Amino acid sequence: MSTMEAPAKSRAQIKERTLRKDNWRLYPITTFVIFTAWVVYATVRAFWGAAFYVPEYHYLTPFYSPCLNDICNNVTVNGHTGDAAEFGTFLPAGTRGFIPFAIITLPFLLLFRLTCYYYRKAYYRSFWASPQACAVREPHGKYTGERRFPLIGQNLHRYFWMAAFLISVINTWDAIRAFHGKDGGFGIGLGTIILVANVVLLWLYTLSCHSCRHIVGGRLKNFSKHPLRYRMWGWVSKINQNHGTYALITLGSLVVADAYVAFVAGGVFSDPRIFN
Repeated sequence: MSTMEAPAKSRAQIKERTLRKDNWRLYPITTFVIFTAWVVYATVRAFWGAAFYVPEYHYLTPFYSPCLNDICNNVTVNGHTGDAAEFGTFLPAGTRGFIPFAIITLPFLLLFRLTCYYYRKAYYRSFWASPQACAVREPHGKYTGERRFPLIGQNLHRYFWMAAFLISVINTWDAIRAFHGKDGGFGIGLGTIILVANVVLLWLYTLSCHSCRHIVGGRLKNFSKHPLRYRMWGWVSKINQNHGTYALITLGSLVVADAYVAFVAGGVFSDPRIFN
């Protein structure tokens, strides 16, 4: 064939949905089950309005941080009383069950994850089948991309990242407060380790975001004139390779942290103490 010959005007017509022989359905099905289970759990816990704080050790579940309901003041659990409201309250107690205690942060965190590049791929394939896998025919007749409402909102991801960054700072403060002993001094328990581990994973997910990588190293014409930003960009680029892994792991760490605080606050078991 001559190299000057015009390319084909249409794609090859293949009747089969796909020529793949592997179990390509496993990823979208598994993702659908995990995401659905997580959304159900998170929704129930966000509106539960109880078993969210252990005043004895200052354990606050990330699903209720910052705690903005009047109930967050003077929380009593197992004979110990403390305040879970570090930043004040404005939600009356009567809104429990209708408005999440962390109403300011939860919407931004949800939008941050919904617009995340990893989550887009995950729920596009698992919930919308658009497409279900690479080299698998898409069932939808049209594709408009992310140029129309509501998907055009995906372009706001970088702004939701900024909000998530600030919220991670708040979660870090919650983890620091968890170093609290029975006598009011410094202490470490299993709950402390769980909350700190969750925050570390959340930071890895937040900082490995593509938007963070662009904010750190974008809009530069010459890296040599900005050595600090270049180093930061290089570090973010390394952890960016595992961004999808952190996105999935943090779903589990959030559930573990929340469930642990709920069980201790509910009296299911006591917090094993390592120090004080």
